Amino acid sequence: MAEVARQRAERRGRTGETLAALCLRLKGYRILETRLRTPVGEIDLIASKGRIIAFVEVKARARRGDALSAVTPARWQRISRAADFWMARRPHYVDHGWR
Repeated sequence: MAEVARQRAERRGRTGETLAALCLRLKGYRILETRLRTPVGEIDLIASKGRIIAFVEVKARARRGDALSAVTPARWQRISRAADFWMARRPHYVDHGWR
């Protein structure tokens, strides 16, 4: 039973990431990476628009508040470390801001 719940959660998460990528594309972003795993953390989406790189954490929840509270300060730190790791290996983005 737990396996079925985990598979549903995984499927819901992938669907959320696909929808988030579509939304970003509609806003003019270009998706650079999806489901990036680094030694210091994972990033769901990396997108660019102009000279901005956006590191995106996707949380598929029924209520917005639940999604916002699912990203803890520790999770923010892991995303930040993974973003630093990614940026350090791409010198051609040195003149880009990121968030």
